Amino acid sequence: MKIVRWNPRYNTMNLFNEFERWNTPTPASLPLDVIENEDGYVVEASVPGINPDDVEISFEDDVLTIKGEIKETAESEGVNYQIRERRFGEFGRSIRFPVNINVENVEATYTNGILTLIVPKAEEVKPKRIAIKAN
Repeated sequence: MKIVRWNPRYNTMNLFNEFERWNTPTPASLPLDVIENEDGYVVEASVPGINPDDVEISFEDDVLTIKGEIKETAESEGVNYQIRERRFGEFGRSIRFPVNINVENVEATYTNGILTLIVPKAEEVKPKRIAIKAN
């Protein structure tokens, strides 16, 4: 088996493989969807019941990080649970984008438990349409 050093700047790996490589879910990970379009990406994360002020979003070196904490309710102390499936504690997820991102124009909204980020590609990586001049 040959081991090859991986470099994200020079690899032809597609976006799906890139996300999978960096984002194998763990128990405290944040499930999300990433959609690519011509202008950039849409990232949707399910964070129901969380106050948006308790979620931190950062972007550094083409890596988007979303993290926060789901706090356990005080009235759950001393309660004898028969089933307890809801998670409490810290969660987070980081994804590396394979192209440069226009960080200044990233937008985040929160509606009905869904955190949506609009992540625009930098102008230099967007496809450019070339007009044909007819003579």
